Amino acid sequence: MSAPVFVIGAGAWGTALAHVAACGGSPVMLCGRDAAVAEAVNETHRNPAYLGDAVLNVRVSAQVGAGGIETAALVIMAVPAQHSRAMLGEIGGGALAGKPVLLSAKGLERQTCLRQSEILAELAPEALPLVLSGPSFARDVARSKPTAVTLAGADAALTERIAALIAGPSFRPYVTNDVIGVELAGALKNVFAIACGAVQGADLGLSARSAMLARAFAEMTRIVDAEGGAQATLTGLAGLGDLVLTCTSRQSRNFEYGWRLGAGEAVGTALAEGVHTAPVGLMLAARSGLEAPIISAVNALISGKAAVGELVETLMARPLKREG
Repeated sequence: MSAPVFVIGAGAWGTALAHVAACGGSPVMLCGRDAAVAEAVNETHRNPAYLGDAVLNVRVSAQVGAGGIETAALVIMAVPAQHSRAMLGEIGGGALAGKPVLLSAKGLERQTCLRQSEILAELAPEALPLVLSGPSFARDVARSKPTAVTLAGADAALTERIAALIAGPSFRPYVTNDVIGVELAGALKNVFAIACGAVQGADLGLSARSAMLARAFAEMTRIVDAEGGAQATLTGLAGLGDLVLTCTSRQSRNFEYGWRLGAGEAVGTALAEGVHTAPVGLMLAARSGLEAPIISAVNALISGKAAVGELVETLMARPLKREG
């Protein structure tokens, strides 16, 4: 393939996806805002600011801005979910018309409750949306560690073609047409990761964390099902697979954020994506008439209205009920 892949966002995840696409055989242009990052990628094939000493495929080049994007055969959006609208506005819908646009951010827009594909449809209605999700840490992907993910798209032929384009010896995409389920599962798992991190940070035990994880899966299932997602997504890589990874490792920004809250540490100003998605998750549950006790607890925790110990006591005191 001679036409390049453009990756928008030169952070850890964008750089890792650029490496993946390059390993699949495509020339890749990594687009960011930091000239020092672009220089490091071009001169050393590394992005030490985000990925340490991980060596990138030689087909990856970098630049500041998205100049030349009209030549792209595929555009990968890898900016944080809350910045997608602004970045798509900068690029312009015309530049993306007729192009496959792979959305990799896992989050719901806080002001509008929109999924990433819905934001794309607003700003670039002629783009061809695809959604990438699943259990994957940027550092693993950039170091070519074995990773399996889900690629969702309404057009089966296009989805399979893009899956083949980004697939490589260490990166395996499984395709589905369930865009809704993949996006919602990817966003909601960040909220549940904060809950699981808080339980572990408060030293409440692995039994408590496991119980939280299991009930989080049940809560996520109810919401995704009500919004039109598929059961197969929930039990697959984008659902259970990503939930388990994100809810059990401090490599996850959301788990780490929760862990620090639970341990009583300062969390700083850099918020994890689940902080933005938590209030949206509560709105989704409310509009479907569903209970979402864990999401409610996370909202109380991040707003400072309750400590993690109080929230666990509240959850444990809920009325006894049958499982399922």
